[in-house]
Amino acid sequence: MSVLEHIRTGKNPSPPRILLYGTEGIGKSTFAAQAPNPIFVPTEDGLNEISCASFPLAKKYTDVETYLSALAMEPHEYQTVVIDSLDWLEQLIWDDLCQLSNASTIEKVDGGYGKGYIAALGFWRQIIDALEALRTQRNMAVILIAHSKVERFEDPESSAYDRYTPRLHKHAAALLTEWSDTVLFATRKFRTESEDVGFGRERTIATGIGADGGERIMRTVGGPSCIAKNRYNLPYELPLSWDAFIGALNPINTEMENK
Repeated sequence: MSVLEHIRTGKNPSPPRILLYGTEGIGKSTFAAQAPNPIFVPTEDGLNEISCASFPLAKKYTDVETYLSALAMEPHEYQTVVIDSLDWLEQLIWDDLCQLSNASTIEKVDGGYGKGYIAALGFWRQIIDALEALRTQRNMAVILIAHSKVERFEDPESSAYDRYTPRLHKHAAALLTEWSDTVLFATRKFRTESEDVGFGRERTIATGIGADGGERIMRTVGGPSCIAKNRYNLPYELPLSWDAFIGALNPINTEMENK
């Protein structure tokens, strides 16, 4: 059989791979719970107030492997797998590495000098392989949840500035953001105003736009304020809800929603 016979043309719609990050309590887990028939793989405790299907809390890296393997091998009707959260999973990976290397901290794994963080990428690739198998063989969407941090970015084309990024080591963050189809930053909509405080001085006040301290939104395109991206030509900003996300996709990419 000729290799040319395996060439594909046109689009090949697949369930989305989503990385959603933001501050605590913004509604990341709620967003994931709105996805089609989700099953949570929890690495942190925080799902008690959300109605969803969930494995027991993963206390070791091998727990996560076991849960993903069960989804791959056993019959079920779940359509979305959710890891909540990546930054707590990263700590489980580091704990496992430290135990395997008989090291007290990730900084001392394999003799230090950052080698522990490189070794951790092997664990992350195992997770990615397991998730990709669920996506391609079980037609499951993937949602990865992470908290955010503010990180200094040295821009070679301008002055350095602070921006929001997932709360992960830079090597892990780069690997996971590259694999994901869309990286969404969850935040609130604010309006800034200057207020005269006397003696020729002003102060800036941030006021939330909308109810409950500010409308909850997702940024879909990266910029000076945050890391974000998407492969779906999404608008720059969306409400923080699954319906808003899936509604903004091209209809060809929402076939899984209509099954």
